[in-house]
Amino acid sequence: MMEGTGTLPVMVKLSKKDKWRIAGGMFAGKMIGLFLVLVAIGFLPAIIMGTPAHAQAPTWTPHETTFMNTANTIWTLVAAFLVFGMQPGFVFLEAGFARKRETVNVLMECIFDTCICGILFWAIGYSFMFSEGNGFIGTHWFFLQGAPDTYEATGIPLLAHWIFQFAFADTTSTVTSGAMIGRTSFRGDILYSIGVTGFIYPIVGHWCWGPDGWLALMGTKDHFLPNLGNGFRDFAGSTVVHTIGGVISLAGAIVLGPRLGRVFKRDGGGMPAPHNLTVAAVGGFILWFGWYGFNPGSTLSAMDMQGIGRVAANTTLAACGGGIGAMYLALWFGDTKGKFDLGYTTNGFLAGLVAVTCPCYWVSPFGAIILGLVAGIVVWLAINLLEYLRIDDPIGAVAVHGFCGIWGTISLGLFASGQYGATGPTGADNSAPVAGLFYGGGIGVLKAQVIGSAVVTIATFIVAFILMWVVNKLPYPWKLRVEPEGETGPGGLDMFEHGVEAYPSQA
Repeated sequence: MMEGTGTLPVMVKLSKKDKWRIAGGMFAGKMIGLFLVLVAIGFLPAIIMGTPAHAQAPTWTPHETTFMNTANTIWTLVAAFLVFGMQPGFVFLEAGFARKRETVNVLMECIFDTCICGILFWAIGYSFMFSEGNGFIGTHWFFLQGAPDTYEATGIPLLAHWIFQFAFADTTSTVTSGAMIGRTSFRGDILYSIGVTGFIYPIVGHWCWGPDGWLALMGTKDHFLPNLGNGFRDFAGSTVVHTIGGVISLAGAIVLGPRLGRVFKRDGGGMPAPHNLTVAAVGGFILWFGWYGFNPGSTLSAMDMQGIGRVAANTTLAACGGGIGAMYLALWFGDTKGKFDLGYTTNGFLAGLVAVTCPCYWVSPFGAIILGLVAGIVVWLAINLLEYLRIDDPIGAVAVHGFCGIWGTISLGLFASGQYGATGPTGADNSAPVAGLFYGGGIGVLKAQVIGSAVVTIATFIVAFILMWVVNKLPYPWKLRVEPEGETGPGGLDMFEHGVEAYPSQA
């Protein structure tokens, strides 16, 4: 090293120890400087703009808002098309599990129910369900007149929201027919479908999803049970769609009674064999695919990327758990003990899908697997319970949608992971996460879910039973139950009601 002496530098030789000391000092100085820079980067904005607690909410330019609303609208419409694509799945599933002589009737009922649902949901159903009114029913926007351009604060065009919700209403209507296959007159089906899609589904749905629904606002000041601290939650419809549809289906099956010639297990018989398990299994897979619109689409937000991904993953894992659970119960305890039953396995993964529909946004992937596995057990137990009670449900609609819809709704109070709050048009808001009993949240959420599920289940069953009973008391041909010759005559219900067979004999 050089040391100044006058004008001439003098070289000074440093020891190895001195070199290390100088190098260490330089390194330490640079680290301190880097640390100070990082501190400045982290704290100066807070000093200048205020702490995070007082920071302003992000603002968006008109261009950014338009872009987000457009993306959210596209996402909602794609999801709506996926949900509507579940209709072929329902048709395949129901027709496959039914008898050959009922196939055309199943197809015709599902198709015409969709047509009725579209008109009624445009005229009155959407108004009852999603417009403001009171805690029990919406009172505006009939025939979509006077409705705003966008729905609430979503930024999504109201008509785009309408088509998405129409697909949900159509699902409920189709679920309803499942336990009533093989002995329902077509005109009777028209009448009860009007009652379901025009009144029962949208009015009860308003309680849970309406802007001022009394169950949605439960637990808040000046509303039902203000000290509860939690409102009823149903992210994508385990209760609103599936429990309602399953319970109406149960009421119809009870009023109708079993199909002629149906002998139950306790009487030495059993469920008639499905006429085409291939079609039924394919229908199940189509439904699984459509569920990726049903659950992730309920975010109504393409901006909530993490939420969409989580919901899709949870949907998948719950279905897998449900299929495995039902398959093994049938293997160990079923009528064909020691055999792997396709019907139970299909209904098992559908049970998992139904169950996760309510909690899909708030549970972890592990929670989704467990609640789906339990749903597979529930559906097996429910199918056998209905068989014991001599309630004829040809495809397991009551078990899959009714019982597993109730289980899925309640499971939110157990498995909500305490990480996730609410979705929104600009992304997720996790400032108030939902936590269930198993994740340290106590029983508050669980109580709200039990109350909401019980209210919807009981109210729906009472009203649906009255509706089915009244329709069944009408004179032929409008009564609910078809004439005996419609079930036992040549060609069965297909020839009696529609004059054609699904599989006409070939010359």
